[in-house]
Amino acid sequence: MNDTLLHKYLNNDISPEEFQQLKDSELYNDYLIIASASEKLETPAFPEERVWQNIQKAKQNKPKVISLQWKNLLRYAAVVAVIVSVFLFFNTPVKSIESGIAEQKSFTLPDQSEVVLNAETKVSYNSKKWNEHRALTLDGEAYFSVAKGKTFEVETPQGTVQVLGTRFNVQSRKDHFHVSCYEGVVNVKFNTQNIQLTEGKSVIIEAGIVVAQPLISVSQPGWMFQESTFENTRIGLVLEELKRQYNIRLTINNIDENLRFTGAFTHTNLESALKTICLPLQLNYNIDSQGNVTIYGQQQ
Repeated sequence: MNDTLLHKYLNNDISPEEFQQLKDSELYNDYLIIASASEKLETPAFPEERVWQNIQKAKQNKPKVISLQWKNLLRYAAVVAVIVSVFLFFNTPVKSIESGIAEQKSFTLPDQSEVVLNAETKVSYNSKKWNEHRALTLDGEAYFSVAKGKTFEVETPQGTVQVLGTRFNVQSRKDHFHVSCYEGVVNVKFNTQNIQLTEGKSVIIEAGIVVAQPLISVSQPGWMFQESTFENTRIGLVLEELKRQYNIRLTINNIDENLRFTGAFTHTNLESALKTICLPLQLNYNIDSQGNVTIYGQQQ
C-alpha cells in the first residue's frame, strides 16, 4: 500500500488525504533520507570527443574480410594438387614401370639400355643413382638389351642377374626363375651359388634348385613374337601364363599338379593355345558362352 502512495507522490498524482497517510508511514522517512543524499551527488562529465576519436580509429584498423566462394576454393585446391603431383613425379628418384595383363611395354633406361616387359610385369629403379649403380628390381618377365658400361644388375626374389653389356631375358614368377642369355655373358646368383651363362645358354631354377639348363637357338624370347615357350615347366605355371596373356577366368579340375609341359602356345588365338597345351597332356577343355575356360583331366 505504501509503495503505491510513494509512486503517486513521485508522479504528482496524490490526494491530500493520501499524502498525509504517506507522511505518517516509515517509508516516507526513508525516502526523505535517500533524496537528501542524492542531491549531493554529481554526475561525471561524459568525454564525448575522446570516445568519438576512439570509434574512428577502430574503424580504420578493422581487418578486411575477403569472401571466397566454395567453387573458387575447390579450384585453387585442385591447382595446388596438380602442382604438387608434378613436383613429386619429377623429383622422386625411384621410377616404376608396369605392364598389365595381355600387354607388352617397352622403355629406355638412363644409359640407353632397352627393356621390354612381358604381360603383368613391374620394374623399379633409382634414376638419380643410375650412373653410379645400374641396378633394378624385377617382378615378372623382361628382356634386356644392355648398353656397355658398369655392371648391370637385375634383382628378383629368387636371385640376381649380373652383366656388363649383353642381351638376356629374366623370368621371375613365384618360385620359378628362368634366365636366358642371347649375347655376351650373364652371371646368375641365387642362394650361395653362381652360374655363368654364355650366348645360347639358359638356366631354370625352381624353389632354389636347378631343374634344367636348356640351350636356346633363337635370338630373342618367344613372347616378344606373341608366343610363350616352355621347357619342362610345371602345368600350373603354364596355365598361369595362359591367364596372363588372355585375361580369362580359368577353372582347373582333376589335373595332376606334377604334370610338366614342353612346347609353346600363341597369344593370338585362345582356341589354338588351349589345344597346344591340352592335347600333349591328354587334357580336355571347355569355353562357355561368356568366354570362361575350364580345363579338366580325362577322368571327368
